[in-house]
Amino acid sequence: MTTSSIPAAYAPPQDLLKDRVILVTGAGDGIGRAVSRGLAAHGATVVLLGKTIKKLESVYDEIMQAGGPMPGIYPMDLRGATYKDHEDLAAVLDREYGRLDGLLHNAGMLGERAPIEHHEVQIWQQVMQVNLTAAFMLTKTCLPLLYKSPDASVVFTASSVGRKPRAYWAAYAVSKAGLEALSALLADETEFRGTLRFNSLNPGAVRTEMRRLAFPAEDRSQLRAPEQLLPAYLYLLGPDSRGITGQQFEIP
Repeated sequence: MTTSSIPAAYAPPQDLLKDRVILVTGAGDGIGRAVSRGLAAHGATVVLLGKTIKKLESVYDEIMQAGGPMPGIYPMDLRGATYKDHEDLAAVLDREYGRLDGLLHNAGMLGERAPIEHHEVQIWQQVMQVNLTAAFMLTKTCLPLLYKSPDASVVFTASSVGRKPRAYWAAYAVSKAGLEALSALLADETEFRGTLRFNSLNPGAVRTEMRRLAFPAEDRSQLRAPEQLLPAYLYLLGPDSRGITGQQFEIP
């Protein structure tokens, strides 16, 4: 995959995502919450997927209070979700919206930072399930809906340790490396269609709960707020990146 950057000083129009339907996983917290609100502010109908209903309802209320299009809520715990659960989700999306214009794979699980020789097998399997297998199942079941869109975009939230694995990142690094491969593979398989693109985006160091767990002693005041990432996600999920597929994006 080619490493690329978001256009400098990208300034999306307010109606960038008007009439678009975009599904966001991990929408209740951190990056997912901030991006969901931002997508709605630019006209998208956002389907909020996460495991905690209270958090999803909070994002729903924030979007409605800001005057955005009415979002959808779909509670799902990716740790235990089966392929049938993903098929059911796709069926609901088809019935309610008839297509899907965007899919942001944002949900993630850190697991444990430990050398491989001490890594718990059960935690390894959970991280793989949430970070990689769920992304595969969700994308597979949603492909027919994405094909129905005249301009659809799928974005995988990446990590630097997935692009260059480092010691003690274990299952998280391997799962994120797998996401890069999945994104590249899907881009290659669907490029001929001309209406669907797949890219990955590494948001870098962001002030999220997962980051706090990974680096508990870090000075969080020096980190980006999730809201600062919005232009990058708007660019990749909106029409301004039409035709760009199979690339790895970085936020400097």
